[in-house]
This record gives sequence, structure tokens and C-alpha cells, in this order.
Amino acid sequence: MSTFLFEGIVFGPIKSRRLGISLGINLLPKGNKLCNFNCIYCECGWNKINNKNHFHSRNDVKEALETKLIDLKKQGVSLDTITFSGNGEPTMYPEFAGIIDDTIELRNQHFPDAKVSVLSNGTLVHHEAVFNALKKVGRAILKLDSAIDATVKLMNNPQFDYSVSKVIDRFKAFNGNMVLQTMFLRGNYDGNIIDNTTEHEIRLWLDTVKQINPKEIMIYTIDRETPAKGLEKIPLSELEQIADRARLLGYTVQVSG
Repeated sequence: MSTFLFEGIVFGPIKSRRLGISLGINLLPKGNKLCNFNCIYCECGWNKINNKNHFHSRNDVKEALETKLIDLKKQGVSLDTITFSGNGEPTMYPEFAGIIDDTIELRNQHFPDAKVSVLSNGTLVHHEAVFNALKKVGRAILKLDSAIDATVKLMNNPQFDYSVSKVIDRFKAFNGNMVLQTMFLRGNYDGNIIDNTTEHEIRLWLDTVKQINPKEIMIYTIDRETPAKGLEKIPLSELEQIADRARLLGYTVQVSG
């Protein structure tokens, strides 16, 4: 199993399936993945904590981003978004709120038309500082792979006591100013059949969508090698069928196959 880890703070820009021309920011220690999920499909592999590695300082992050933005501007490169992703869950960074303020400041100076996006599992939005920071960005892209606790536990392996109902309540607090992202897949893992594309799963997921009422939905499937074997990529045609059911409810849905 190969992993896909980022060594530097700033990477790209890359052509993202979902976000366009995206400049990435990795706030997490290099050489390992740090997340409170341990998703069976994560391109970064399984969680691997190395206590010798430390978080980048807030100042180092700001300097690295500013240097890159100045360089891209000189080259005449365009950016659609500055995206926080990297080696795990970005909101675990101790000074996440301050980093968002720095990024918005630099974006306004150098690429005022670019959005700031955060790819997050959304599990730390109960912390006021994280919640307020996510409300400031153009795209808070928050994960919910299933409306069923048992499926989430199989797909995402949360490293804490996870509850879909609590997550829904926290997402509702955004009053629609967030993007909901869902990974669809099928397969077998650790002796369990996993399939969040069944009729039962989709109906409950759509009910959850209506409760959260996001401004946009992103649905996608496996794109790179996964740490767990036996997982199946969902065909684009099937993803579009799921998307169409959400579109009938009035939602904008972006599909990445």
C-alpha cells in the first residue's frame, strides 16, 4: 500500500477534481498522518504518529504561503482557491483560527478573487474558535459519509465516541453556509460488507441533507490507492443518479468520479 503524504507546508497549485486550480496548505507534521479519523479510503494511508515530528509554527506557515503567493503572482498564475488539506485533519492544528486569519489577509493582498477552502471531517466544530474560523472561509467543506453510525465507524474509523446526530446538529449551526462532502464506495473490510449506496443509505442521507441544508454538496468516490484493500470505486453514472436525487430537492451538487 503506497501513501500520499505532503512534505512541505505549501504544495501545488494543482488541478483539483472539485476545486479547480488549488494551492494546498498542509498544517500537519510532515512524514506522518495526524487525524481523529482513520478512514479506510484515505490517500494518506493509516494514521502513523511520530512524536519526533512537530507542527509547523504559525509564522512559518504564514511566511511559506506569502512567499508562494508572491511567486505565483509574478508568474501570472491564476488561483481558484487556497485549500487546507494535507496529512490529516487541518482543524487539529493548535492555532487553526489564527492561520485562517493570516490566510485571508494574504489572499486579500495577492489573490483577492481566490476562495479559501478547508477540507475537514467537521468533528471539531464544537470548539468555538474552529467554528468561527470555518465561518470566515469561502468554502468550509465538511464530511459526512453516511447518516448511519455503524457505516461511519466502518468507513471512517473515528478515534473517539462519534455520533451522527451530534454532527448533524453542529453542521446545522452553520445555517447553510457550508459545503457537505460525501465519499461513496462499496467493498469488504475486516470481514464487514460496506456499501453506502444502498437505497436505505441514500434515503437516510437525503434526509440528513435536508436537515443540514448546505449551500452545496460534493459527492465523490475513490481516486487513488486506498490503505484498505477490497474497496470498489462507484461508477460516475451511479454517482450522477445519487446527485440527481439531491438536485430534485433543490441542491447544487458537484460530482467527481
